[in-house]
Parts: sequence; C-alpha cells; structure tokens
Amino acid sequence: MTWAVPAIAGLLIAFAAISGRIDGTPITAPIVFTVGGLALGVAGSDLIELDYAGEAVKLLAELTLGLVLFVDASRIDFAALRRQLALPVRLLALGLPGTIALGIVAVLVIFDEFSLPEAILLAVILAPTDAALGKAVVTLPSLPTVVRQGLNVESGLNDGICVPIFLVVLAIAHTETGTIGGGAAAVLVLEQIGYGVAAGIVAGAVAGTVLVLAGRRDSIDPLWVQIVPVAAAALAYTAAVGVGGSGFIAAFVGGLAFGVIRRRAGGDVSHLIEEFGDLSSAVTFIVYGAVLLGPALGSLSWAVLGYAVVSLTVVRMLPVAVAMIGLHARAPTVGFVGWFGPRGLATIVFVILIVEEPYELPHESLLLTTAVITIGLSVVAHGLTAAPLAGRYSRWYRSSSQRT
Repeated sequence: MTWAVPAIAGLLIAFAAISGRIDGTPITAPIVFTVGGLALGVAGSDLIELDYAGEAVKLLAELTLGLVLFVDASRIDFAALRRQLALPVRLLALGLPGTIALGIVAVLVIFDEFSLPEAILLAVILAPTDAALGKAVVTLPSLPTVVRQGLNVESGLNDGICVPIFLVVLAIAHTETGTIGGGAAAVLVLEQIGYGVAAGIVAGAVAGTVLVLAGRRDSIDPLWVQIVPVAAAALAYTAAVGVGGSGFIAAFVGGLAFGVIRRRAGGDVSHLIEEFGDLSSAVTFIVYGAVLLGPALGSLSWAVLGYAVVSLTVVRMLPVAVAMIGLHARAPTVGFVGWFGPRGLATIVFVILIVEEPYELPHESLLLTTAVITIGLSVVAHGLTAAPLAGRYSRWYRSSSQRT
C-alpha cells in the first residue's frame, strides 16, 4: 500500500487540471478514473496494491455509498415530485422489478452454473442505476425536464430501494448453501432493516431539527450549516451498524427525514457533503479500476461479456419500454430513457459487500466477475454516448415540439 495513496492523489490532481476542458465531452470523470485506476493497478504499473477484500477498500466503498444515499434522499422535494410523478414512479414501480425479473431469466439462459438464488442476486446487484456515469443526461438544460428529472430521481431512489432487496437475497443465497440457517438469516435481515430505519429516522430528524431551530435563532455559523449534513450521515450510518442494523438503509432513511425537516429552513446545506461524495466516488472508481476490473478482465469469457451486453440493453430497455406504456412517449424518448440506465457505484459496493461476507457462494467468482465487467462496459458505453446522444435527442425534441 506504500504507493497507493500517492498514486491516487496524483491522479486526482491530474484530473483536476483537465476537468473543465472535458466537461460536456464524451470523456467523463468515471472513464478517466477507471482507466487511470486500471493503469495504476494490478493489471498495469501495480502502484495501487490494495486487497479488494481488505478493510481500506470496504471502508471507502461503504463511506461513498452512505454519503450518496443520504444526499440523494435529502434532495427529494416531494412537492415538486408530485408535479412530475408519472415517469419516475413507473421506472421504479414497474421498470425496476421488470429489470430484476428479466435479469434473472437472462442469467439462467446464458449461464449453466448459477443456482436460482445466485441468479436473483446477480440481477439485483445490477439493477440500480448511476446517473453520474452519464452526467450530461441529467444536467443538459435543453433536455426535457420530465426526462432529466425522471432519470435523476430514478437513480437517486433505486439505490435505496435495492439495498434491503440485496440484503434479503444475499441471506437467501447463503441459506440455500447451508452456511446460514433460515431462521437466523430472517432475524438478521429484519434486524438490519428495522434498526437501520430507526437509526436513520432519529439521526435525520435530530440533525434537521437542529438546523431549523438554530437557524431561527441565528445561533449557527454558516460553515457549520454545511457540516451538519455530513455529521448526520455519519451518525445515521454508524448508529445503525452499532446496533446491528444496515448503515445504508439508515443513511437513505436519514436523508429522507433530514430533507423533509431542514427544507423548512431554506437555503443550501448540501454543498460540503456533495463535495465529500464526489471525492469519495472518484476514489472508488480509481480503486475499482485498480483492484477489481484488472483481475476481472483476466477471467473474461464470451458468456460474461454476452450477459454484460444483454444486461445493459434488453434487460434494462424492455422493462422501461413496458413501464412507459400509456405515457404517450415517442420511440426516441423511450429509447433514450431506456438506454441511460448506467450501472456504477451501488453495484461496486454490492460486489465488495459480497466479498466481505464470511461465507463464500458456490459460484461467487463468476458472479463477481460478471458484475465487475458489466460496470466497466457501462462506464465506457454510457460515458461515451451521454453527451452526443443527449445533444442529438435535445435537437430532435425541439424540432418535434415546433412541428406540433
């Protein structure tokens, strides 16, 4: 680990120097960090020597997803969401379950090795989307607001929705192998969900109330206004883990509670926590390229590559098309929304959590390789196409609106 930190720090500084130039181009930050990590990791110069099952990698992954879940949940404006509810609700209520179901079918058709619980687990791991991989799609002002908001809300919420599903399915998979008894697994999952929800509500409500009351009395320094959300996310996560709950569920629920309460105070309170989240996400993609993608490329097979392609296309796009029936969306809109379901941060963290489990699944190596390769393909494919397709779709939408 001697040169890991200097190598990561150097890559971050190098990216900062060109970050303004590549903004809005097909070369996205996740592409740069993943390729940079690959070059500096075990498949390249070997400067980043980290054990992907080690405590440092696990801590980074958990910190990153915890912050992202808290921020995404705290941003939700339920009043504004109600005005444009149709698309995100359909993507989450119909598209997400459909993606998982079709993913299971694809796993069982393409692979002979996986049991049904393992197939379900792989499908769930690859279900969450990551809007950061196609940033132009959710930030380009000329795109229809309903499309940008729909994809952004879907990406922000499906991570939190998939966490409890992941915990349940992982427990079922271990139960099927006999490594954990069914009763013990059920109790474990219920504790993780229940304690996670409780810790999140308390932490988020306390932090939000402090901001509101201190703001009314003008007793809080502006700097500490930004620090409170960071502390709230840390409190939610660590308190849940301390009592046997899921820190991820706590972070998501805590963000919801915090957002609902603090909105009464107004103002921007999320600048610092978003910066922390962006930094930890960048480092996570570097580590992903260095210690996960490199070894996975050495185990690449036609079946793994085939499933990765199917997962990013048919498994995502068909359920989205079904979910959008009745919205009177034209084919380019359906195709655009369907294509931009990148797989990223949440899947990386789920992979690391499986590695950290004390009990190994029968075909764990193949499962993890498939997930890691799918992420890598998504980083490149969605990153390279985000800006060009967003611009093209925006021009089509404007011309189509003018004709009608």
